[in-house]
Amino acid sequence: MSATAVAVVIAGALIAGALFAWPRTRRSVTTPAERAVHATLQTAALAAKPLRGGLTEESAELAAPYLRALMGAEALGIADAAGALLAWDGAHAELAEAFGEAASRAIAGERSVLMSCADGYTLLAQPLHSEHSGMVGAFGAVTRGKPGPGMVGAVAEVARYACGQIELAELDASRARLDRAEVRALRAQISPHFIYNALNTIGSFVRTDPDRARELILDFADFTRYSFRTAGEFTSLADELTNIDRYLALERARFGDALRVRLQIAPDVLTVVLPFLALQPLVENAVRHGLAGQPGLGTVSIIAEDAGADCVISVEDDGVGMDPEILRSGALDAIETGSGTAESAHVGMANVDDRLRAAFGNDYGLVVETAPGAGTKVSMRVPKFRPGVRA
Repeated sequence: MSATAVAVVIAGALIAGALFAWPRTRRSVTTPAERAVHATLQTAALAAKPLRGGLTEESAELAAPYLRALMGAEALGIADAAGALLAWDGAHAELAEAFGEAASRAIAGERSVLMSCADGYTLLAQPLHSEHSGMVGAFGAVTRGKPGPGMVGAVAEVARYACGQIELAELDASRARLDRAEVRALRAQISPHFIYNALNTIGSFVRTDPDRARELILDFADFTRYSFRTAGEFTSLADELTNIDRYLALERARFGDALRVRLQIAPDVLTVVLPFLALQPLVENAVRHGLAGQPGLGTVSIIAEDAGADCVISVEDDGVGMDPEILRSGALDAIETGSGTAESAHVGMANVDDRLRAAFGNDYGLVVETAPGAGTKVSMRVPKFRPGVRA
């Protein structure tokens, strides 16, 4: 082999070796401090997950190992607001009874408590104070010897972190209760006039057309069953449209040919998830206040379009419309609550707007276009996918 060939082979080997070694070199540039920060953040995330369900025996058991690791304690006890033991992680289980006493003192005094134990160990009880719920429990960290300022500070910071996660759990629960209350309020606003008129319409067909009366009774039963269901705060667009079809069947039986309905629904958006009873009130408004107040024929259009990452849904009527100043002045809520002369002029619109914004953000509220004599168009934009939102 010539010297040139040998040089080429050696150069190729050096290049290959460099390429092979490069990724390993790149991965090893992280410092011990960076690795420690990463490990701490990962441990904190693992502790947070169970605590986001609230402080219970199960969540305490799951979170305790990670909370103990964050403190650097030899053992950790977690107690509820009454000082009762929820979980113990690590050695020295014989100190659990002493922890109950220390936890009760820490909770009652709203301050940390140090208790000397056998064999030179110390128990540090730290109260868990939630801004919204007050005392929710206590931590008890076991250390060898008297804990220094670093350990005391670590226990206090971990307790503060845990309380933050528990407060988030409380806020999640409060928002869920609020959502359920808003849905109940919206159900209560389902027009009694509609129910009265629907039953009267059905009654008018009992003798003249029994088969039609039977169909309308089934539509009415299915409509009320869906509207007063208790499962879930969200529904699919397909299910909402099915219930709207039942509502419109009852209204068409009442108005006859005077009510025309136009549907334009993109098949791709039928699975989109939206707040329960978000669309039905808009259709009811279009029929009741857009068309019922005017003579002659009226048309309600329901359109759902694919808009990239979102779905745009609109309900439009060619009825009497309303003064835009009412919307701009923020008087819509007053109208809905019945104060003023136009009682229940627009049933549930503020409720729907609030729930859309709560579920998807402020970019997803209702948009209303109207003018006297020019009809009304109400539109909503709904994301096709949002984590945590499902029917």
